Amino acid sequence: MGAPVLLTVVDGEAMASAEDARTGEATLTIDELASVSGVPSRTIRFYQSKGVLPGPVIKGRVAYYGPGHKERLELIASLQDRGLRIEAIRDLVARIDKGELDLAAWLGLDAQLQVPWAEDRPVTVTEDELYELCGRRRAGLVATLVRGKLAERRGSVFFVPSPTLLRIASRLEGAGVDVEAAVKAGEVLRKHLDRAAKDLVELIEKQAATDQVETDWGHALEEARPLVMDVIRLFFGQAMERELRTLVESGRLAKVAKRRHPTPGGG
Repeated sequence: MGAPVLLTVVDGEAMASAEDARTGEATLTIDELASVSGVPSRTIRFYQSKGVLPGPVIKGRVAYYGPGHKERLELIASLQDRGLRIEAIRDLVARIDKGELDLAAWLGLDAQLQVPWAEDRPVTVTEDELYELCGRRRAGLVATLVRGKLAERRGSVFFVPSPTLLRIASRLEGAGVDVEAAVKAGEVLRKHLDRAAKDLVELIEKQAATDQVETDWGHALEEARPLVMDVIRLFFGQAMERELRTLVESGRLAKVAKRRHPTPGGG
């Protein structure tokens, strides 16, 4: 009996392991493999040099490839479509070939990780639609939004990177906070939350690597998503309460109020 064929699944198709690539019927030259796979010969050689594609079967002085090589090329393409770099693909297929990783389970986790946490996507709108997003209309508003990089003029339309942030800035302006100040506040929050998200992901990654229990991380993250958002609101709300209380107790708030509302007849 020949060596066993290890199969995984990508997008509903069977993908052979490196072992099958070597033991399957190898009858294709590299140019023929390039023709049937649609992958240029130089790219095939590049994949081999990076360790993501098994080497050919050498018969005499000719290198031959089999169906397993074609399937591995399809796997590489599928993983690249998911945004993986060649180094990450090499590590992934190495673990698959060693039997350390179930690709179907990994793909399920990958799909779960790519579910959006923020329901906010860029849009392109007309000027009237831009005013509708803002919920208000005033002279100079469009110019203000463009200066604040909340909207970008592209010919006769406007590109809005974050409709949610634009609506928030517009509501704050209605409450007396100018758009520029709202944008700066957003930048402060983004900087610190970027750091917090990075630290949290590193913590999850470390926990997953040392986890002694078989955890379904895809399910865990699905359950955690709304809870994490609740915790962020809670912690930030508590922090704002502390800082505003300090502002009041320090007496600085009275100075600000006096500056904003001078006494009648005052200089």
